[in-house]
Amino acid sequence: MDLDLHQLELRYEALRKRSPRRERQLLASLSETGQQLPIVVVGVDDGRFVVIDGYKRVRALRRLARDRVRATAWDVAELEALLLDRLMRADGEDALEQGWLLAELHERFALSYDDLALRFDKTKSWVSRRLALVRELPQQIQAQVRGGTLAAHAAMKHLVPLARANAEAAVRLAQAMAPLKPTTRQVASLCDGWRSGSERTRELILATPQIFLRAQEEQQRAQSATKSPLQQLLDDLGALSGIARRARRRLEQGLMQRLMPGEPEEVARLASQARVDTEGLFTRFDRERGDVG
Repeated sequence: MDLDLHQLELRYEALRKRSPRRERQLLASLSETGQQLPIVVVGVDDGRFVVIDGYKRVRALRRLARDRVRATAWDVAELEALLLDRLMRADGEDALEQGWLLAELHERFALSYDDLALRFDKTKSWVSRRLALVRELPQQIQAQVRGGTLAAHAAMKHLVPLARANAEAAVRLAQAMAPLKPTTRQVASLCDGWRSGSERTRELILATPQIFLRAQEEQQRAQSATKSPLQQLLDDLGALSGIARRARRRLEQGLMQRLMPGEPEEVARLASQARVDTEGLFTRFDRERGDVG
């Protein structure tokens, strides 16, 4: 069915992270070919509908000044629709998104920790840890994660511990690094520098985080230059192993099933090149190892 955009209730929009890159791709696709997949809604009173899935499509259609959206209405209660949608996308969630949904269900629908554990087929401790994560991470930082300027993994691993000790410092640091759209490694470097640095170092990080990161990179390059060829090779192999494990986890979490049109081909191209490069490495290793000694 087709709905007017003004009929939609977007009350669960804040439960999802945004990816500026994917939203640009979706905007271009909708502009060129129109809406291909309907959004998912459930009906409420007065001819209005709560959006369960499809928030990126709604935002893109609004940017294109469209008035209508194609939708599929699930004939279930709002709570059941949220849980069903979560079940369909569970492999792609991180702990922070799980915490957002749990908090919403706990507050809006008054589900107890025991109810949530049963609904999610998890332990009560699992529920408690994710709700604690949402409560420990300041709202300003969560907004950056939702907006796509800060990776959820970086926020959970590096900013949550800092926020536990000093919430104000965590917020100031996150705001300072936001324009950089930092990688997880850069967030780790900035947080480590803040914790171990002097007041002058902290002022430098807040004022010009990019200069601090550049100085860190120069220091690391200088340290690498003093390493023996053996240590450099060991570092390279360790990094290669870590990257392979991380990429495999992304595939195991169902990433390929959530890609936009055209993206699987890009992944396949780079995977093919990675296979050629790694097979070349190990072919050379086997040849050299046979000559050792």
